[in-house]
Amino acid sequence: MSRLKRTIAPYLLVLPGGIWLIVFFAIPMITMLSLSLQEGDIVNGYTFTGHWQTYVDALDDYRTQLIRSLIYGAIATIILIALAFPMAYWIAFYGGRRKATYLFLVLLPFFVSFVLRTISWRQILTDDGPVLSPLKSAGLVPESFHILGTPTAVIFGLVYNFLPFMVLPIYVALERIDPRVVEAARDLYADPATAFRKVVFPLALPGVFAGVLMTFVPTSSDYVNSTVLGGTDTTMIGQVIQAQYLANSDYPTASALSFVLMAVLLIGVFAYAKVLGTEDVMKVAAR
Repeated sequence: MSRLKRTIAPYLLVLPGGIWLIVFFAIPMITMLSLSLQEGDIVNGYTFTGHWQTYVDALDDYRTQLIRSLIYGAIATIILIALAFPMAYWIAFYGGRRKATYLFLVLLPFFVSFVLRTISWRQILTDDGPVLSPLKSAGLVPESFHILGTPTAVIFGLVYNFLPFMVLPIYVALERIDPRVVEAARDLYADPATAFRKVVFPLALPGVFAGVLMTFVPTSSDYVNSTVLGGTDTTMIGQVIQAQYLANSDYPTASALSFVLMAVLLIGVFAYAKVLGTEDVMKVAAR
């Protein structure tokens, strides 16, 4: 009896998580796949017909929005790395006893709703807001200059809203670096730049890898920032999916676009992992 308990104990521990994944991931995904292959309308109902042409039509109609979303997500992710790495580096190596305070300040905006934070930036970036109004009054920018409704505003919103998701994993990776390793590099006559390039950055790669995964996927599929801060020329694929589901009730097209977006993002993530070399990253993390 005790041997049986030892055998089934690991499975019982995994059971709650497995049920959660089945109910809230597997079943919705199967349902969405079924919807994407159905035909009909909201009045007469939808019937499963295996209509794969929906995927072809969706790609033809919304290719521009899909590509734009991937470009915005990639640009935002690159900017996030450029901003987050110095912040995480300074907190990890120079934060001292106030590291927790600095991390709290990074997370502080998250105590406010995502939508409210984005709307507040809309008010700040308006033509008569506190940013552009003084600049226009001083003649530093032309009266016709504006930020809202442009790709710059959308990417800025993405960077602002997802910055902590890049800072925290990089900070965790940097925090695990033994300072004596950096000191050893300098004892071997490595200047600070070389020590950073040869020692610090390779050891921080697991954090960068995690940060990219946590930011590229949600920024590419986001629709709040493009809706609030963008315009007709900055429509992202998330907005299209939302409109097809909620406004047009075109569930097959919305489901097909969701699967296409997921597939493209997975391909991008796997390609990124292949180029970076996840085995090397895991070896670095293990050390």
